Amino acid sequence: MDCQQSLSSDASSHDSEPDFDLDGDMLREECGVFGIFGHPEAAAITALGLHALQHRGQEAAGIVTFDGHRFHSERRLGLVGDAFSRREVIERLPGSAAVGHTRYSTTGGTILRNVQPLFAELNAGGFAVAHNGNLTNGLTLRRELVGRGALMQSTTDTEAILHLVAQSRRGRFIERYIEALRALEGAYALVSLTNKKLVGTRDPRGIRPLVLGELDGCPILTSETCALDIIGAKYVRDIEPGEVIVFHRVDGTIQTEIHKPFPPMPPRPCIFEYIYFSRPDSIVEGRSVYEVRKAFGAQLARESHAEVDVVVPVPDSGVPAALGYSQFSGVPYELGIIRNHYVGRTFIQPAQSVRELGVRMKHSANRAAIAGKRIILIDDSLVRGTTSRKIVRMMRDAGATEVHFRLASPPIIHPDYYGIDLPDRSGLLAATHSLEQMRDMIGADSLAFLSIDGMYRAMGEPGRDPANPKYSDHCFTGAYPTNLTDHTDVEPQPHQLSLLAEAS
Repeated sequence: MDCQQSLSSDASSHDSEPDFDLDGDMLREECGVFGIFGHPEAAAITALGLHALQHRGQEAAGIVTFDGHRFHSERRLGLVGDAFSRREVIERLPGSAAVGHTRYSTTGGTILRNVQPLFAELNAGGFAVAHNGNLTNGLTLRRELVGRGALMQSTTDTEAILHLVAQSRRGRFIERYIEALRALEGAYALVSLTNKKLVGTRDPRGIRPLVLGELDGCPILTSETCALDIIGAKYVRDIEPGEVIVFHRVDGTIQTEIHKPFPPMPPRPCIFEYIYFSRPDSIVEGRSVYEVRKAFGAQLARESHAEVDVVVPVPDSGVPAALGYSQFSGVPYELGIIRNHYVGRTFIQPAQSVRELGVRMKHSANRAAIAGKRIILIDDSLVRGTTSRKIVRMMRDAGATEVHFRLASPPIIHPDYYGIDLPDRSGLLAATHSLEQMRDMIGADSLAFLSIDGMYRAMGEPGRDPANPKYSDHCFTGAYPTNLTDHTDVEPQPHQLSLLAEAS
C-alpha cells in the first residue's frame, strides 16, 4: 500500500522534521504483510509475525480475522507491541484465519482510515486485503472508479483493489480477483482473506517479496522469512512473480490452488530488499540478506579502499557491510557510533542550542574507538546527505583525524514509484551534486559509492546486463520495470485525494 500517493488535506510532510534527527534521512519501506489459514491461534500468531516485520513499518498495524461466521478487525496507530500485546485485544480477534499488516506512512498522513488490512463487504461475502508496494496507476484507477460511482473511504491506492473486485462481473471470486489484478500496474505483494480463502499474490515482476511457510500444517504467507522464524514455522518457498496462490478447505482438508494469469516475464525483485529493507536474518530469493550485505562491503573494499586505522559502521544498517569491508581489507572493525535503541522521536526543545543535543540522544560517538585515528564510515545508502553530514561532524568532534565515507550501494539518482519513501529527483543529493560536491557537503576526507557492476558482482553476477537486469535497480539507473501511468499521463493527476481532514 502506498502512502506516497496517500496525499490528502490532513497530510503532514516529513520535511517538517527537525534537521538534527539522524533518522530523518533514512530510507523507509512501506509495509509488511502476514496471513495464516486454518490455525486456532491465528490472531496471536499473526501478531507475532507482525512483530518480526516491525522494521517494515512503525506507524500503524492491523489484523483482520474470520471465525467462520463474522470478520473481526483491529487497526491501530503505533507499534505492533503497543497495539497487539494485550490478551483482551487478541481475544477480540477470534477465528482460524487472519491477515495482518504493518505500515509506514510516507507523504500521506498516518490516519486510521488508511490503516490496513482494508475490508469490504461484497455480494459474495467479506474481503480483507493487506498490500505491500505501490500501484503506479493507482491515481488513474481511483479517478476512473470514482467516475463510475465508487465511494472512496481512504486515501490509499490499495482501496482500488477492493472496488475493482466488487465491480467485476465474473462468476467465481478468484476470477473477479484476477480480473482486478490485470488492471494493476506497479509493485504489489497482496495477502487477502475471504469467507473461505486465503489468497497471496505477487506482481508479475516480483518487485515486492512474498514467501510461503507452514506451521502445524497450516499455510502462512508473509513478506520475509524472519516472520516465519519467530513463530517456529517452516519456510516452504517464495511465491513466484505473477503467481496467485489460494488456500481453502475441502472436506476439512486445506487445499491449494495455483493460478498464473500473466504471461511470463523476467523477474525484477527490488535490490533495496538486500541493501536496506529486509532484516539481516531473512532469506530473500534464496539469498541470505546478511551475507549479501557483507559481500557489498567486501566489494567496496575492492573498489575504493582508503588507508585507515578502523572501520566504523553507521548503525544499524551499515553493520553487515562494515563487517565485510573489515574482513576483506584487514582493517579492524570498531563500534565508533553507539545507538540508543530506547529513544523514539527526538525531543523538541525550545532553544536551538538545546535541540541540537537531540543528536546525541539517538547516536553518540564512542571516543575510545576513534579518537586520534583515521576512520572509514560505512553506511548502506545516501539520500539527502543530512544524516551523513552530522555523523561526519560527530566523528571529528570526537577526535577522528581523518573521516572517509563509503556507501554500500550506488548513488541514488532517480525517484522510486514502488513504495520506497524517496524524494523526487531534486531532493536526491547524488542527482544534483557531483561526487566532489557531495564530499565537500558532508565534510568527509573522501567519499565513494559501490559501483553498479560491483553491486551485481556481490550478488554473484558478472555485472549488470543492461538488456536484462536481474533486479529492480531503477533508483540507480532509471530503468523502471513497469509502466508509470500516473507519472507520465498527460492529464494532471490530483494532489489532494480527500476533502476530509482527520485527526490522527
